[in-house]
Amino acid sequence: MYRHFFKRLIDFTVALLALLVLSPLLLGVALWLHFANKGAGVFFFQERPGLDGRIFRIVKFKTMTDARDTNGELLPDADRLTVVGRFVRSTSIDELPQLFNVLKGDMSLVGPRPLLVQYLPLYSERQARRHEVRPGITGWAQCHGRNAISWTDKFELDVWYVDHVSLQTDLKVVFITIKKVICRSDISSATAVTMEYFNGNN
Repeated sequence: MYRHFFKRLIDFTVALLALLVLSPLLLGVALWLHFANKGAGVFFFQERPGLDGRIFRIVKFKTMTDARDTNGELLPDADRLTVVGRFVRSTSIDELPQLFNVLKGDMSLVGPRPLLVQYLPLYSERQARRHEVRPGITGWAQCHGRNAISWTDKFELDVWYVDHVSLQTDLKVVFITIKKVICRSDISSATAVTMEYFNGNN
């Protein structure tokens, strides 16, 4: 009953209330990023696979400029990440616009993180089970390493969550996530500003 009804009801209610309460913060951050990003925009939109692999557009605060090299290619992430963007990312404020995705029903508050569309054909049958539930703003994998763990471990944790969806599990994820955000832990992997790309082997 929780998985098929109450989870969605709680998602919608909490997301709506959170957007109302956090609206001054969201507006302030948007203005801050408007100037810090040097005309690159405030929001980042990207297609991601959701429940049953259906594609939706995720929205986040944009934390990088669009700076390019002499050949017109985007500079590496680390070079485009602004001081403001680094703060917004380290505090996970960049994830807050996804509350709109939760309202629409594309996402849940808790679930496997929505990854890139290009990864879909690379998943094993077991790994693809992460799409049996709505993707989340935070998830079980984020509570156990976030961007600092391997893809193999991340997918195993995602599948574990799919098999153990419950109010108790979701509350545990929320509390651990809040603790990690406060401590700003596991934001980056060992070798990159964000998680490395998945190639089907790592």
